Amino acid sequence: MTTMTMENNTEEIKRRINELNLEHRDLDRAIEALELNPLHDELQLKRLKKRKLMLKDQIFMLQRQLVPDIPA
Repeated sequence: MTTMTMENNTEEIKRRINELNLEHRDLDRAIEALELNPLHDELQLKRLKKRKLMLKDQIFMLQRQLVPDIPA
């Protein structure tokens, strides 16, 4: 892989991490607002929490791609 291609790939990963972080924060706010409502929809709340966890996993996996492998 050329240096330019690697740099583009790194920038794309960083951009995607930023997008996912933004969505994660938005979900956090939505979950918080939903929990404040005493008549909230429990199923919707569970779905939002599950989506938030999936985003966290995706962010973690992308961040790992940015860390170079350390030879053993």
